[in-house]
Amino acid sequence: MYDYLKGQITRITPEYIVLEQQGIGWQLNTPNPFAFRASALEQQIYVHLHVREDAQVLYGFPNLDQRELFRKLILVSGIGPKGALAILATGNPQQVISAIEREDEAFLVKFPGVGKKTARQMILDLKGKLGSLLDTIELPSTEDELPLFGVNPYKHELEEAILALMALGYSEKELEKIRPQLEDNDKLETTDAFMKQALQLLLKLK
Repeated sequence: MYDYLKGQITRITPEYIVLEQQGIGWQLNTPNPFAFRASALEQQIYVHLHVREDAQVLYGFPNLDQRELFRKLILVSGIGPKGALAILATGNPQQVISAIEREDEAFLVKFPGVGKKTARQMILDLKGKLGSLLDTIELPSTEDELPLFGVNPYKHELEEAILALMALGYSEKELEKIRPQLEDNDKLETTDAFMKQALQLLLKLK
């Protein structure tokens, strides 16, 4: 079983990053690929190998705690790797853990693919079992709280963020509802910042 890989990030797409190690490019699906930066410097990525009948897929995480939460989420009936990535992509796992502990189904069903049955199953399976992660997972960036101002000139970064959110399972209809707020926020300059702000807005939609 793989634990982590060290190498250079050579490519970033809306769905995955490529980590080059000794001439081999490892394709790693991640919650938010644009949270990473392509660099000649060596980086360490924690990985999880998911084996299906038709494929073997590697998932990558910037820290150990995110990977462990991912592994706990995919053990819940009704949550696959794609759904777990969407939950982790918010950049605020504390909200998810807190919702599970409070048995807040209304919050959990806001994630793509999570209905009431799955939300109840998350609470049943994970309540009281995530405390060790609560104090160690990184806090969300203050970019999540940025106010709205004028027209944003970073159209390419916005489009990359939209594609990444669609890859996580958010619908085009949902994304069109929040697009105007993203376009009007001239404080967002990177794809990662657009994604974080978009996810916060999406969690307020339903």
